[in-house]
Amino acid sequence: MRAVIQRVTGAKCIIDGALHSEIGAGFLVLLGVEEGDGSEDAAYLAGKIARLRVMEDENGKMNLSLLQTGGEILAVSQFTLAADCRRGNRPSFASAMRPEQAEPLYESFVEYLRKEGVAAVRCGVFGADMKLDFVNDGPVTIWMDTKTMR
Repeated sequence: MRAVIQRVTGAKCIIDGALHSEIGAGFLVLLGVEEGDGSEDAAYLAGKIARLRVMEDENGKMNLSLLQTGGEILAVSQFTLAADCRRGNRPSFASAMRPEQAEPLYESFVEYLRKEGVAAVRCGVFGADMKLDFVNDGPVTIWMDTKTMR
C-alpha cells in the first residue's frame, strides 16, 4: 500500500464540478492499493499517518502529529501510485489491485484513520474522476510504502 501525504492548509475534492468534500489544515492523503496488500497494511499505514510528526509546534518546528493538533485528513484513492515506469514511456498499472478488491481496503484504511482518533476524515469517491484543489503547506510531502517500511 502506497501513500503520498501532503501537509495542507486546506483541501477540496470536486466531482462533476461540485464540491464533494473539504478539509481545513491537515493532510491530503493519496492512497494506492496494490496486489498483495491487506487490512494489516491499511491499519499500519493509518497509524503511521495519524502519528506522523510534521505539524508545527509553538516554535515552528515539525514536531506534532494530527492527533495533537486536531488536523483533518482528505483521503483519496489513486491507483496511479502503483505505476511502474521502468520500461518505455507508458506506465504499467499491472500491480494495482483490482477495484472490487481495492475499494474495501481503501474504506478499511479510512476507518482505521477514524479509529486512530483523527479529528475529521473526509473522502473522495473511489474510481471517480476527481479534481483536487489544495494548498501544500511548507511544502511538506512524504511518500510511504508498506512494502518498504517494515
